[in-house]
Amino acid sequence: VQLQASGGGLVKAGGSLRLACTASGRTFSSYNVGWFRQTPGKERDFVAAINRAADTTHYAGDLRDRFTISRDSAKNTVYLQMTSLRPSGTGVYSCAVRSGELYPTIRNADSWGRGTQVTVSS
Repeated sequence: VQLQASGGGLVKAGGSLRLACTASGRTFSSYNVGWFRQTPGKERDFVAAINRAADTTHYAGDLRDRFTISRDSAKNTVYLQMTSLRPSGTGVYSCAVRSGELYPTIRNADSWGRGTQVTVSS
């Protein structure tokens, strides 16, 4: 499966963005999907994930209070709605998929997409 992240941009602190991870291929609905963020010189950090059935989600730390991950299987797309953004949220956001029962992780993913840059100004 090929993935493409989109929706990034420049936003002021406190603003919102919605990222989209769009997949090619008819089997996207069989994958668990995760979002990750990377800043220069640092390893990727896990942000959020959603399972195949879209009935279970997982977030890093307290991001659940500000971020929402969802999926539209008809559009082969997983979204990450980000609100109340902070400058620490700046980075390249990428999505990844993993088949089976587990969410993708930095070390275990079946496929990664090209990321989209998010810049949050203070």
